[in-house]
Amino acid sequence: MKKKGASVQHKVAAENRKARHAYEIGDTMETGVMLQGTEVKSLRDGRSNIAESYASIENGELWLINSYIPTYDAASRFNHAPRRPRKLLVHARELAKLHAAVQRDGMTLVPLKLYFNDRGRAKLELAIAKGRKAHDKREADKKRDWQRDKARIMRERG
Repeated sequence: MKKKGASVQHKVAAENRKARHAYEIGDTMETGVMLQGTEVKSLRDGRSNIAESYASIENGELWLINSYIPTYDAASRFNHAPRRPRKLLVHARELAKLHAAVQRDGMTLVPLKLYFNDRGRAKLELAIAKGRKAHDKREADKKRDWQRDKARIMRERG
């Protein structure tokens, strides 16, 4: 039985490290991903990329656009298209919340992490984010550097 508050390590297949720099992250949520069999095997190899991808709501469904999952070499002719749109699985209430957030000015749906949960299911961590301007990025960098320096000074003093 899991302990309450204990963090579980997931096998990360792809991570969007630039997202936290380029966007101001709001709410995050876990979504399921509809994948073909060869996509799952390729994801387990860990060569996928979600850095240039985004999520979009089309015809009442949530889609992951422009994510790259390379073809699985052992599959030969039964392979998948590497950049095909993939459907994301969310509850209707969550979809309505996401749709309302996207309608607001400047909000976008950014994938942060693609991973396998403890049951072996592929999940996507999706964030509602607002794009940062160049001066905001510099400000965030200064703040992060100061926090790092402050922690280093506190460690040295004991």
